Amino acid sequence: MAVFTFNGNQYNTNGELPAIGTQTPKFVLTHSDLSNARLSDYAGKKVILNIFHTLDIPLCPDFEQKFHKAFEYRKDAIVLVITNDLPFAHRHLCCADVCDHVITLSMMKNRKFARDYGVLIEDGPLKGLMARSIVVVDEVGKVIFKQQVPDIVREPDYAEVLDALKD
Repeated sequence: MAVFTFNGNQYNTNGELPAIGTQTPKFVLTHSDLSNARLSDYAGKKVILNIFHTLDIPLCPDFEQKFHKAFEYRKDAIVLVITNDLPFAHRHLCCADVCDHVITLSMMKNRKFARDYGVLIEDGPLKGLMARSIVVVDEVGKVIFKQQVPDIVREPDYAEVLDALKD
């Protein structure tokens, strides 16, 4: 179980992020057009799983400036933004309509993802949502980086994520 804070209080997730060097758990999530998305759809690329509870938070400025622009010209990596939101809310992500390297996915049809990745919030006012985390997966599906954000209202350390992608 991992611990994070929200409004100064500590809460728990159902487990830990997958360990570095392990095979990433398979998943089926939902695209904004309601079609299925699987991790295997992105085999051969490095995949950044940017996991958090909702797009309805001030996120875009840091994400746009520090993270998404680093992938603009990379063909070997893709960012999957995974939230509890319904697929219809995906348009709230600033770059969702203009980026082919950032894909928004919903847990709408399948909560197994949150359980398997250890990010399901178990208690407190956000129970049932996902804790903010990043998992970087290599081209063959192994975890090469993970980061559970200690305070759910803070951004991940995008510089660490980018460092993990260096060959």
